[in-house]
Amino acid sequence: MNTHVSIIEDAFYINGEITYSGRNYEGHKIEGLLLNSRMVQGIFDDRNPETIHRWEYPDTGKWDAERNTREFLSAMPAWRAYGVLAFTINLQGGSPEGYSKSQPWHNSGIEADGSLNPDYLSRLKRIIDFADELGMVVILGYFYFGQDQRLEDEDAVKRATDNATGWLFDIGYTNVIVEVNNECNVRYSHEILQPERVPELIERVKSINRDGRRYLVGTSYGGGRVPFENVVQTSDFILVHGNGVRDPNRIMEMVQQTRHVTGYRPMPILFNEDDHFDFDKPMNNCMAAISQYASWGYFDPGENDYHNGYQSVPVQWQINTPRKRAFFQKIRDITGHGE
Repeated sequence: MNTHVSIIEDAFYINGEITYSGRNYEGHKIEGLLLNSRMVQGIFDDRNPETIHRWEYPDTGKWDAERNTREFLSAMPAWRAYGVLAFTINLQGGSPEGYSKSQPWHNSGIEADGSLNPDYLSRLKRIIDFADELGMVVILGYFYFGQDQRLEDEDAVKRATDNATGWLFDIGYTNVIVEVNNECNVRYSHEILQPERVPELIERVKSINRDGRRYLVGTSYGGGRVPFENVVQTSDFILVHGNGVRDPNRIMEMVQQTRHVTGYRPMPILFNEDDHFDFDKPMNNCMAAISQYASWGYFDPGENDYHNGYQSVPVQWQINTPRKRAFFQKIRDITGHGE
């Protein structure tokens, strides 16, 4: 493996070197951060014949999961060139409409009994392999509240957690950190994926060791939420979301409040989902996070259209819209990549 991610206190390191080494931007320390983007649909598919037509490519009139992954892979070098060091991808994706209440489609790399789907793993392997070559970190999410109901019971959730972690070990990945589930406080069917009990799964991932090594792990909350102390105490890093936070001052406040949660010790705070932009303004959610020494992640829900966003399927993975260009240019400015 080419890329090894580690954490020392509140900073990320890649191959033993602090990220963005020596970099400051507008008086703020950048080294040690992990600037990222939510790219959760890289292995998307739909096994529901009643809904698969929703994701047809406009040029072919049909959905193609392999094409989606190929186009994801072709876009990755550009993301890296701008200074984005990480992206989130999920075994159960995210809403392919950007936001959804009802989610009838079947997009899950996890089967009802907790086993893993080989087609999803094949696509995921190609993505993590290429990220490893590019020097990128993968934030791998296991469960998503639109699809967790597809697991038959709590034991299946535990088996899936073990199977996914074991698969990472079997291949030997060193560029992956784990997000047990996306937004643990939102509409999960299984109690073990909800805020009161999700630390059990965090501890489960931490307990799996091979050759003295384990995977770094945490979980995330919905937009604007400060994590509970049980998650802070068990996690290796803290994932927070900025969705719905219109005032950048609230982003700063969230970071400050997280550092005061009982059980907090020096550890990275990482936004890996935020759907507010304003990159042309001096203060925006991205800059607010960075000003408090927290990493920030771009979430572009777009619309259910091929040419918008990074979550609405079918996704256009290239940097093809003004909003995407503004984000990547801002990251280039912050990180100094390409200077």
